[in-house]
This record gives sequence, C-alpha cells and structure tokens, in this order.
Amino acid sequence: MSRVWKWNRPVTVREVLEDLQKERSIAYTTVMTVLDNLHQKGWVRREAEGRAYRYEAVSTRAAYAAALMNDAWSQSDNPAAALVAFFGMMSEEQRQALRDAVRIVQGPETQEPTEPSESARPAERPEGAERPERTEPGEGGTPAEPAEPAEPREGPPENPASAQDRDGR
Repeated sequence: MSRVWKWNRPVTVREVLEDLQKERSIAYTTVMTVLDNLHQKGWVRREAEGRAYRYEAVSTRAAYAAALMNDAWSQSDNPAAALVAFFGMMSEEQRQALRDAVRIVQGPETQEPTEPSESARPAERPEGAERPERTEPGEGGTPAEPAEPAEPREGPPENPASAQDRDGR
C-alpha cells in the first residue's frame, strides 16, 4: 500500500515493481499477487488498461491510520484511560498536531487561543506523580465521565491488520 499511496494516482504492477527493485530483487508475479490480494480485500480498485490493470487506493494513508487508531481505542475496556496513556506517549510535536486537529474539527467558532498565558497553564507535575481526576466546571469537584465513543461512520475498508484474510490466513 505504501507504494500505491506514494504516487497518489493509479499505478501499474510494472511501476510498483520498478520502484521496489531500486531497493531489492522482487518478482513481477509477487507484486501482481500482492496487488490482486489488496484488490480482493477492497483496499485498492483497479481498472483494465490494455492487458494490464491500473490500481488505485480506495482510501488515504491518513484514513487508514485513523481507522487503526479508532479500532484500537474502541476495543479498550476503558477508552478514557487508553487515550490518556496514548497522549502520554506523544512527543510535543505530536501533541501540537493533536491540538491543531481538534481546532480543525471544532471549527472557528469554538477555537481557543493557541498559547495560554502562564497563569492559565497547568502546574508542572513532578515525575511519577498521579494525574488528578478531571472535573467539569460547576460540577463541585465531581470527576467528569468520559464521553462515549462516536458511532463508526462509513469510511475506509476494515483494518486488514485486525481481520483475517478470506482464505483464513
């Protein structure tokens, strides 16, 4: 899929083969079989061009990554804790990308200032200290309940990493 996503256009087996052969030796039939398997699983669509096919990704790499994250998150018995642990693993650049993404999803009417003032920033927590429970304003210190996950929407095909092949492999 990486090679198909790389071009962001329909590609032939020959194009993928030539690109892969820059790094290693691989047979035409191997590439053809992999692309055919991806087509059978619904990850690429193909259109006949002469005696060959042109293969095109059904979804983007970003949509695939989002589906993987959603799949992992939705299988957790404690989604809020899973998100907290995930956010704790993120680099500062990844956290900034997350903040940017949330601003995009919320839209311009709900955007907050990008850099909070020093007084508005949370106090530094000593390493190993417990994170306090989150509370909603006006709730008198009652911990906030995590939001229920959104219903799955129509999107990219099922994550092949979590599903078996049609032939059981």
